[in-house]
Amino acid sequence: MTSVPTSAPTPGSSLSGWSGRTIIAVMVTVFVLFFAVPMLWLLLATTKTARGLIAGAPFAPGSADGLATNWNQLFAFQDGAVTTWIANSAGYAVGALVITLIASIPAGYALALTEFRFRRALLVLTLVIMLIPNTALVLPIFLELNTAGLIGSPLSVILPMSFFPFGVYLTYIYFSTSIPRDLLAAARIDGCREWQVFTRVALPLAAPIIALVAFFSFVQNWNNFFLPFVMLPSSEGYPVQVGLTSLLASTPAFNPSSAGSQSVQLPTLALATVVSVLPVLIVFLVSQRFLVAGMTAGGTKE
Repeated sequence: MTSVPTSAPTPGSSLSGWSGRTIIAVMVTVFVLFFAVPMLWLLLATTKTARGLIAGAPFAPGSADGLATNWNQLFAFQDGAVTTWIANSAGYAVGALVITLIASIPAGYALALTEFRFRRALLVLTLVIMLIPNTALVLPIFLELNTAGLIGSPLSVILPMSFFPFGVYLTYIYFSTSIPRDLLAAARIDGCREWQVFTRVALPLAAPIIALVAFFSFVQNWNNFFLPFVMLPSSEGYPVQVGLTSLLASTPAFNPSSAGSQSVQLPTLALATVVSVLPVLIVFLVSQRFLVAGMTAGGTKE
């Protein structure tokens, strides 16, 4: 038997490997410079005094006492306004999340697995709404809620954030590709009505995508700024993202006229920024296993 000679590596292949490593090294460097370094500076800033933040080395750590002082100053701001803002954010995000799941999951199921008039038009409308910037919808939403007399109430923030077209589209993709039609047909043959097929068969199988929709909805609702800023005239109803503007306005480094008993320093403002993103980070760490399952769901058709 004649042996087949193996081809020797060509210069092009080694060059390709070298080029790939170079690209990876450049990408890692860019990530470190633009994301990791600012985050490290922000975390270290929470442990410093105002003078130490300006006069000391940028990446020199502060002290536990400095962190405790900044913590006490933050939560003493305007008689505990930060605690109120965090509670408001949690209420708005969770309230909108519940309505989102109640509305988005059945809508995605209906668009994927049932036939009715204007089904395709509704799907196209969902995709179009996904492309419209949220800021472009604030004015018509404001006029609509003002007519209903809801401006200034929690519902003025919860209701507009509750209808999540991206969640509808995600569940539509999942139910279209990952739920066996034969399984649903077997449930119907066994005497299940359509609502029972949805709740007893499709919904338990959709746990990964439900977790994914819930996560994206919570993150969007928690980080929403412009809509609550327009809808809520009183700072008592602010979520924490809007409340950060009050802290920024009370920082003498950005607003020299704010110097006084209610002013905050730059390390306290840095701590407020970290505190405002902690709930999202905690939710991500707790639910990342479900998020990975949800992101890979629908990738193959069974």
